[in-house]
Amino acid sequence: MAAHFCIWTLQSPFLQNIRTSTVRSSFIRSSSSPTSSNGNLPIKESFSGESEADIVVIGSGIGGLCCGALLARYDQDVIVLESHDLPGGAAHSFEIKGYKFDSGPSLFSGLQSRGPQANPLAQVLDALGESLPCSKYDSWMVYLPEGDFLSRIGPTDFFKDLEKYAGPSAVKEWEKLLGAILPLSSAAMALPPLSIRGDLGVLSTAAARYAPSLLKSFIKMGPQGALGATKLLRPFSEIVDSLGLKDPFIRNWIDLLAFLLAGVKSNGILSAEMIYMFAEWYKPGCTLEYPIDGSGAVVEALVRGLEKFGGRLSLKSHVENIVIENGKAVGVKLRNGQFVRARKAVVSNASMWDTLKLLPPGALPDSYIKGVNTTPQCESFMHLHLGFDAEGIADDLEIHHIVVNDWDRGVDADQNVVLISVPSVLSPNLAPPGKHVLHAYCPGTEPFGLWEGLDRRSAEYKNLKSQRSEVMWRAVERALGPGFKREKCEVSLVGTPLTHQRFLRRNRGTYGPAIEAGKGTFPGHSTPIPQLLCCGDSTFPGIGVPAVAASGAIVANSLVTVSKHSELLDAIGL
Repeated sequence: MAAHFCIWTLQSPFLQNIRTSTVRSSFIRSSSSPTSSNGNLPIKESFSGESEADIVVIGSGIGGLCCGALLARYDQDVIVLESHDLPGGAAHSFEIKGYKFDSGPSLFSGLQSRGPQANPLAQVLDALGESLPCSKYDSWMVYLPEGDFLSRIGPTDFFKDLEKYAGPSAVKEWEKLLGAILPLSSAAMALPPLSIRGDLGVLSTAAARYAPSLLKSFIKMGPQGALGATKLLRPFSEIVDSLGLKDPFIRNWIDLLAFLLAGVKSNGILSAEMIYMFAEWYKPGCTLEYPIDGSGAVVEALVRGLEKFGGRLSLKSHVENIVIENGKAVGVKLRNGQFVRARKAVVSNASMWDTLKLLPPGALPDSYIKGVNTTPQCESFMHLHLGFDAEGIADDLEIHHIVVNDWDRGVDADQNVVLISVPSVLSPNLAPPGKHVLHAYCPGTEPFGLWEGLDRRSAEYKNLKSQRSEVMWRAVERALGPGFKREKCEVSLVGTPLTHQRFLRRNRGTYGPAIEAGKGTFPGHSTPIPQLLCCGDSTFPGIGVPAVAASGAIVANSLVTVSKHSELLDAIGL
C-alpha cells in the first residue's frame, strides 16, 4: 500500500525549481540528458514517422504503466506516450545537485508482499517478474496538539501512546475497534485486485474463482461479522459510529489515518479501504517499506516490466488529441503532428477533466460531459523539497513526520496538516555523503483559487509562495530540531498548485476527484466512445498508489480474453 503520504496517497507534483540557494535550472531536464534520475534507465526519446500499436496508453503515471506493462505481459503490442522526459507522472523522482527527490508517494507497505492478499501494485510487479529492494521500518513521528511522540504500527505498541496522551478510555475504544474490524479483513481482501476485469468475464476470473475463499471468510466471521462485512462499501465512519466510539483522540486519529490514506476523513473513505490498511498496519510482525532507490524505483520497475515483454515507452511525446473515426477511438495525434494508430484501443491515464480536453466537440453525450464537469475536485498541493547537510541533525531521525496544527479545524483544512519525508534516513544513496534529502507537503488541501490567474514570474506570485510555504518550513524546523537552519539548505524548492497544473498537466492542479464514500462512486473504466478506456485516479477504485495500480490492471485485464487473464492468475499463484 502506498499512501497519500502521499500516502499516501498522497501523489504529488512534477515540481518546478522555483526557489533554491544554489540551483536555478528547471525540474524538467534537457533533452540531452542521457539517463533517468538514478542512472539505471536510458531516456527514451520521442519517435518520429508513422507508428501504430494494438493499444496506445496516454500517460506514464503508475496507472498507465501498470496497464501498459500488463498488456505487454499479455503479448499485446502496446506503446505508452508520455509528455515529459521522465516517466512516472506524479510518482516520478528527479535529481538536482546529487539529491534525488521523491515528487509524490513516500509511505509504502506491502511492496514485497505476494499472493491473493498482496496490494495491487505488488501483484502487478509479481506478474511482471519484478521485485523492489526495500528498507523496512515500523514507526513515524507525530506532532499533535496533545504532544509529540513516536507512533509504531503493530497490535500492541500504539496502546502505550494512547495510555499516555489520551487515557484509559481511548485504550478501551481502540481495543474495541480492532476487535470489530480486523476479523472483516479477510472479506476485504478476499478478491485479489489482479482478478478484476471490467466485463462479465469477471464472473469467471473473480467471482467463481474466489467464491470458496470468500464464503469461508464469511463463515469464519460468524453472523455478526458477516453482517458487518455488508458495510465494506459504506463510509468507515458508519462502523465507528456503530461501535459507539466517542473519545476525541480516537476519532481524530481515525480521521488522520483516513486522510493519509485517501485524502478524506473517515466519513468519506470506504470501510474496505480502511480495514485493509488496519490489517496491514496492526497485525503481528507488520512493517512499512521504503524502496532503497526511492519512489522512482517503483516507476523504473514498471518500465523494466513493460520493455521486458516488448512494450514501448515514448517520452517527450505530447498527445494533442484523441482521434475519433466512425464513432470509435482509433489513435492519437501528437503535438508534432504525428498520428499514432491504435488497432484495438486507446487508454487515457489522464484525469477525467484532462481527458475531456483531448476529445473533439460532439464526441461525447452532453450528459457525460456534464457529469465530468460537475464532479467535485480535491484541492491541490504545496511542496517543499530540501537538500541539506546532516551535521547537527539527530542520528536517530525518523523517515516520516506528521504535523497536525489544530484538530478543531479538521485534518482536511488548508495549512493544517504537513507531511514530511526524509528518505535518506533509510536510503543514504539518495543524497550526497553526509547530506539529507527532504520532501514536505500540504497534501490535497491547498486551494487552487488562491493561485488562479497569477503570473508565475510576478512579485505577487513569489510573495504568495513565500507566505504559503511558511507552514511547511515551521513544520520542518519542529521535526528536525535546532540543528536545522533554513539558510544552510543547498537545495530549496517550493512547488505550488500552478506547478501541479503546469508540469503534471492536472486540471486546476487537483489531487483528483473528491468523491466521498456513500455519496457517490468513482467512474468505471469504459466511456461512451468505443475503444476508449480510462485508468488512474479518476476511475475506480480511486486515489492513491494501490488504487491507481488496480485501475491500470483492471483495464489491461479487460482488453484480453478471459482465458489469457486466467492463465496469468495461474502463473502467479492467485
